[in-house]
Amino acid sequence: HVQLVESGGGSVQAGGSLRLSCEVSGDTYSSYCMGWFRQTPGKEREGVAAIDSDGFVSYADSVKGRFTISKDNAKNTLYLQMNALKAEDTAKYYCASDTRRYCNAGYPDWTYNYWGQGTQVTVS
Repeated sequence: HVQLVESGGGSVQAGGSLRLSCEVSGDTYSSYCMGWFRQTPGKEREGVAAIDSDGFVSYADSVKGRFTISKDNAKNTLYLQMNALKAEDTAKYYCASDTRRYCNAGYPDWTYNYWGQGTQVTVS
């Protein structure tokens, strides 16, 4: 069983930066796909970034060049560095993991088995 706990959300002005963290516990995850999703009220959850078991990373077009996904296997932690934040980045951000070896940011949320509780990011 895998448990994911996000942290690092908050309020920031447009143009600022935040780094989200997702600590994984309960099982080794180094061979899992991991992704970041975000959701605003009334909208579907959308994929933001993903990293697969080979370290291949992918991003939604809306965040390319501004967000960076990474993971530290020694710390069992997934990160999302968000720079040049915009008001439209405001959302609740979730990390997700799955036992698939390969994935990308275009995979829908239903393909992931494990989810964190989410952390709010507000950009004004």
